Amino acid sequence: MKITSVDIVDVANDFSSATSKWRPVVVRINTDEGISGFGEVGLAYGVGASVGFGMAKDLAKIIIGMDPMKNEAIWDKMQKKTFWGQGGGTVFTAAMSGIDIALWDIKGKVLNAPIYQLLGGKTRDKIRTYASQIQFGWGDGADKAMLVEPAHYAEAARIAVTEGYDAIKVDPLAMDSRGNWNQQNLLGVLPDKVLRLGYNRLKAIREAVGTDVDIITELHAFTDTTSSIQFGRMIEDLSIYYLEEPVMPLNPKQMKKVADHVNIPIAAGERIYTRWGYRPFFEDGSIDVIQPDMCTCGGFTEVKKICDMAHVYDVTVQIHVCGGPISTAAALHIEAVIPNFIIHELHRYALLKPNTQTCTYNYMPKNGMYEVPELPGLGQELTPETIKASIVETVK
Repeated sequence: MKITSVDIVDVANDFSSATSKWRPVVVRINTDEGISGFGEVGLAYGVGASVGFGMAKDLAKIIIGMDPMKNEAIWDKMQKKTFWGQGGGTVFTAAMSGIDIALWDIKGKVLNAPIYQLLGGKTRDKIRTYASQIQFGWGDGADKAMLVEPAHYAEAARIAVTEGYDAIKVDPLAMDSRGNWNQQNLLGVLPDKVLRLGYNRLKAIREAVGTDVDIITELHAFTDTTSSIQFGRMIEDLSIYYLEEPVMPLNPKQMKKVADHVNIPIAAGERIYTRWGYRPFFEDGSIDVIQPDMCTCGGFTEVKKICDMAHVYDVTVQIHVCGGPISTAAALHIEAVIPNFIIHELHRYALLKPNTQTCTYNYMPKNGMYEVPELPGLGQELTPETIKASIVETVK
């Protein structure tokens, strides 16, 4: 079997103008035996996301004619034969990820088995997920109320629990008291009124849902070392499940400093790439929950290695998922396999029709739990209608 062509798809969707910049890039690898595989380049959002399209096209050129079943050899070639691959970086590893996921999709279809079977089989039948506050009360359109007051957070949490979730992720510092984005004002020593507002939001949630619901606190690295330590120590009495991205990961010593001063498990990793990027955090013990993204961190071939490394250091895994349905499916397969899985990320985008209708299947949680796709390969692909409506470039 040989790779004959690769289609790079700028996926068309009909999100509202507020989210129009959110557009996944998908690769479809085609073979001489008529079997195709789909993978996602995990740069669907943020400034510069469109560069993933060009990088995927460049990498596609070097795999034409190769055997798609040799995913390790292809991964190694993409990393070592391109000069920039050994330096890593978001754009490069995201393009590698999309290609790698597509190769595993082909492998599963050839062998008539879902990808999780090829990775070692299930260690669980159900995938626990959390509800994001953006899912229930903080959104992109006029129909969604901004979460500002602690009572707003409490009500959003109650709604999540009635939907069957027993874990919630919230951004208690992301919005100021007037509903404005607060990320520019969360550095250095924070005034008590800022800290107290975040604390009161979390306290309102805890009082609303009780002790049987886990609360994940997201900081997005809007805070720095000083402010995240301030806030982390303040909220220790609220039984926070874990504290996500207290600081950016470019200086591992700062993550370690936070971990040493805050008595809450630390989570990070959506902006850390490959096993080499994770190594210093494993070695210094600063991260308790890693969050690699299947579509930016190297695909199945690399993320499985990262998860296995994490297991050696007693670190658990929450895959970062904020892309299209192909990203969700890939995460579910790896999460079903690894013994050190902790919880699945459910982002608002995964629930929206403009996202879900781009693909053939619509996997959704029931009572806070996902089931794993059972079809051969990934069990997810773009619909013919989506491909026809999208910008597509083919590398032969």
